[in-house]
Amino acid sequence: MKEFTHIIQDPAGIHARPAGLLVKEARKFSSTITLTKGEKTIDVQRIFALMALGAKQGDALVVRVEGPDEEQAAAAIETFLKQRL
Repeated sequence: MKEFTHIIQDPAGIHARPAGLLVKEARKFSSTITLTKGEKTIDVQRIFALMALGAKQGDALVVRVEGPDEEQAAAAIETFLKQRL
């Protein structure tokens, strides 16, 4: 299992466009990818759950990746988050 923390930098937080792109990126991998904010943990492949997370600028997200391609998936998701959120 791979795990890292990302602080949301985007002033708008996670909104529709980057959420859709994040889901699309996550679906490229067979590993399970989850985001945790506070007490809520969601599957990144579920866009409505991602939007309901309500992540805003300054929020810390714990990203966990587990599966056969976890190395590649964790690297891709971390890069995505740094570039877009």
